[in-house]
Amino acid sequence: MSVTEPILLGIVEGLTEFLPVSSTGHLILASALLGYDEDKWAMFNIVIQLGAILAVVVLYWRTFWAVLMGLVRRDPVSWRFLRNLLLAFLPAAVIGLALHKHIEALLGRPDVVCVALIVGGIAILLIERMAKKQNIVGVADLPLGTSLGIGFIQCIAMIPGVSRSGATILGALSLGVERRTAAEFSFFLAIPTMLGATVLELAKNAHTLGAPGQVSAGTIAIGFVVAFIVALAVIRGFVTFVSRHGFGPFAWYRIVAGAVGLVWLNHLI
Repeated sequence: MSVTEPILLGIVEGLTEFLPVSSTGHLILASALLGYDEDKWAMFNIVIQLGAILAVVVLYWRTFWAVLMGLVRRDPVSWRFLRNLLLAFLPAAVIGLALHKHIEALLGRPDVVCVALIVGGIAILLIERMAKKQNIVGVADLPLGTSLGIGFIQCIAMIPGVSRSGATILGALSLGVERRTAAEFSFFLAIPTMLGATVLELAKNAHTLGAPGQVSAGTIAIGFVVAFIVALAVIRGFVTFVSRHGFGPFAWYRIVAGAVGLVWLNHLI
């Protein structure tokens, strides 16, 4: 197996994990486009997401360090920060475990991804127009109900093609959180969410690592590193971009990509 495959998929993951366009959906479509076996690459696609998540830790290490020190000092702001992340993570942990088999069944459905891309793009355009006044600034300032609401909305992203970051960001906007805070909260929430998904996948499929015909640990490592490097660049520019231009460009991209994907899939049939 050449290094081309993990590099390409690592680039796709790093580019799309934190944009509201669905990294899982793009990895599924990329695998189908390139003729990869979805089952063979399933664990690779999940584990390399940790590379993108590590980019968040590196870029926001001062924030996490300040929160950690605040927790030690019993600072109420730090405790509210942690509380809000845990509350938002809870629905995905419970529902994800309950529906794990059903979610896995959808991961081999590029047609589902294409439809979800189009529907999600339309939803972004509507939410940007209709969202209530955005006056919640700062992750620690989110009310309990808002954090939990974002967590439940994140669960919609269990459908491949919906986009975890898109669901959490647009869910936050609809609940009155301003753009920059919504984007950063989505970044932070990705850490426990994707870490949990990766641990679950590793526990289930650890026996396949190094097995004949399976993606090797070295191949996964290459994808991990590439996803980390690309995500570093994407995160830096994303918050600035949406603060100035909103999410409309991503909505139109989703609609076009989904439509093109459907045409392509029907052509294959």
